[in-house]
Amino acid sequence: MHCVREVTENIYWIGANDRRLSLFENIHPIPNGVSYNSYILLDEKTVLFDTVDWSVCRQFLENIDYITKGKKIDYIVINHVEPDHAASLQEILIRFPEIKIISTPKAFSFIKQFGFSLNSHECIQIKEGDEMSFGKHTVKFITAPMVHWPEAMVTFDTTSGVLFSADAFGSFGALNGKLFNDEINVDTDWLDEGRRYYTNIVGKYGPQVQALLKKASSIVDKIKFICPLHGQVWRSNFEYLINKYNLWSTYEPEEKGVLIVYASMYGNTESVVDSLVNELTKKGITNTAVYDVSSTHVSQLISESFKYSHIILASVTYNMGIYPTMHNFIVDMKALNLQKRTFGIIENGTWAASSGNLIQKFVENELKDCKVIEKRFSINSSAQNDRFDELLELSEIIAKA
Repeated sequence: MHCVREVTENIYWIGANDRRLSLFENIHPIPNGVSYNSYILLDEKTVLFDTVDWSVCRQFLENIDYITKGKKIDYIVINHVEPDHAASLQEILIRFPEIKIISTPKAFSFIKQFGFSLNSHECIQIKEGDEMSFGKHTVKFITAPMVHWPEAMVTFDTTSGVLFSADAFGSFGALNGKLFNDEINVDTDWLDEGRRYYTNIVGKYGPQVQALLKKASSIVDKIKFICPLHGQVWRSNFEYLINKYNLWSTYEPEEKGVLIVYASMYGNTESVVDSLVNELTKKGITNTAVYDVSSTHVSQLISESFKYSHIILASVTYNMGIYPTMHNFIVDMKALNLQKRTFGIIENGTWAASSGNLIQKFVENELKDCKVIEKRFSINSSAQNDRFDELLELSEIIAKA
């Protein structure tokens, strides 16, 4: 059965939802599923914008059959070759043997690497600023290298004001019938998954995202719809969306607040964390979040790291080093280019508490524009009530910071 929605006159969403997949890219949990978005333009020429993951290909093909009513597809525009968007390409090439393929030179190289057979299909290689007309609609191609693959581009329909934005402005989560941003509460239904998607998928490439935003600034007043390859289509509140992307891609904290992530083997480090966040709250610092690093997926921790201005890392010492899951977390911070944060450290060790020095060295040497609060709270096995004044002092320093 078909599942299609009109975006605007002559342009339709023909994607599909996947609620069975548990790990996006086989690493990021997606308990609310994910959408794979594809779009089609019905003009003098019929144009398909990207395909979908193989897991939802059947639904995708049913949608195409319904919307085209047997009419051939003349062109396919490939904005991004990653398999979650291009895996169904071969099915399209088989069903439409005369279809012409439009993409960047690097994309065609990747298409061949993935083993797709282009055979006799005409391949149209575009460059920055090229335009094509399909009848009433004229599109402009804007390259977007490393957002988040080197071949990526976005396509702007100058006639209808639709920006096909590839992986930019996407989010995790199935659509559940709510295609447009004004059909949901973006603060509660989009923001957390939009941030988690951006920070873990695109987060490393902030400068490249800034470059794309700069390019898009020349057409921003003409954009009426933003159509990403995952998540909701935006047709309003663009300022909200672009503001979030500006913050995330410049690594500025989204909010002033404190993220506390702890590694506790037997509950003693956790007990100190609970006391600390209790004191912070009493001082009016209520924008806080506390996570056990061992039971929280690192993609969630990275998302929260991009959100908050201050991060407290509380770790036991393990084999004379940083607790493994805490170490993995801070390594991910570096990999995803987290910057401009203030860190506090709590360490624990029964005979040699070395985790604090190692964490501080990592933050100062491996993360850009980050600083560590001078006051550190060190625990030998467990903290007794006679240490409470020291913890109180730490809470006061954090509150002032």
